[in-house]
Amino acid sequence: MVIGALATVNESEGSAMAFDRGLADELRACATRHVERGIPGLAMLVARDGAVFVEAVGSLGEGRGPATRDTQYRIASTTKIVTALATLALVDDGLLDLDDPVDGLLPELSAPRVLVAPDGPLEDTRPARRSITVRDLLTFTNGFGMCVDMFASPHPWPIVLEEQRLNLATLGPPNPSVQPPPDEWIARLGGLPLLAEPGARFLYNTGASILGVLIARASGSSLGAYLRERVLGPLAMTDTDFFASDPRRLATAYRPTPMGLERAVEVDEAYRHPPAFEDGGCGLVATVDDLYALARLLLDEGRDLVSGPAVRSMTSDQLRDEQKVDGAFGPDFFAERSWGYGLAVNSDGSYGWDGGLGTSFLVDPPRQLVVIVLTQRLFESPETPAVHRELRAIARRTR
Repeated sequence: MVIGALATVNESEGSAMAFDRGLADELRACATRHVERGIPGLAMLVARDGAVFVEAVGSLGEGRGPATRDTQYRIASTTKIVTALATLALVDDGLLDLDDPVDGLLPELSAPRVLVAPDGPLEDTRPARRSITVRDLLTFTNGFGMCVDMFASPHPWPIVLEEQRLNLATLGPPNPSVQPPPDEWIARLGGLPLLAEPGARFLYNTGASILGVLIARASGSSLGAYLRERVLGPLAMTDTDFFASDPRRLATAYRPTPMGLERAVEVDEAYRHPPAFEDGGCGLVATVDDLYALARLLLDEGRDLVSGPAVRSMTSDQLRDEQKVDGAFGPDFFAERSWGYGLAVNSDGSYGWDGGLGTSFLVDPPRQLVVIVLTQRLFESPETPAVHRELRAIARRTR
């Protein structure tokens, strides 16, 4: 095991508070234990009341040297938070309206049709009752996306098979190596029927990928260029992008198997060069410090980047009860949480979202707490892995 860079610093204006050393020791011991048990490496950041603890533990993988504070990790679905912020910035700037149909900028999605049965034949459809709106995309109620039923079915749904054939990579794990460029991607998606009426129910993931295309067209640039100009640049998130410009800093990706960890070759290679499709749902790599800049923006309700009302709406419940159905991850998904814009909103006042390629992001305003854990070990299930849960529990403990 290799211990990387450690920093215990004061980040709040006018505060002389140092990070609690006993708490730091507990966090370090927990992270070290999980690395010794098989996670190649991780970076964690815990901020409480303005005092910040950062540590990198373990290695980049495959004998490549120690993980450090500036190691980049594939943040997968935590990308959705950045995409939602960028969308709300366009709303603030008057270039989008939450309740406007997206047909004007995304004509490929105009006049949608809906499957009579989600698992039924692709040709068995009816006209949708209304168009898809920007709000639908932000809340994942746009009518197309993942649900638990499609993965629990003993037989593949026709819509899932067709989505796979078209290489959209939106009803499963991230796979930027197969996705076509944005115009082709949205054209292929527009040729598919919806699984549900727009506004009817929460279906995970695809809304954020569509938002990436919408942002590009509304801004007149690529998604990556707009993010750098409007979000990443102002927040000094210089190590966040859709690929690692210096692959030596990118942690090797691993997946668990019955025989132990193995390198996830297709995941590992995909983020080492610019993708054809910059996926607003799951495409970014980032460092722990970059994600802390994002967390501080949310805690500060937008600062000068986006409006306070935009951040407050983003981090509050935006779903009606009837839209929650079974959730995308099982019947208990909405038991203690709901969905805002780009992130989950928890019943205890915290919010955030995880990335299935190994990362978690939590902001807890009632406790003035931020917990960010970045690993290169792919999730085995929708449940957040033990290392993330345990580090959060330690950080939330009142001392």
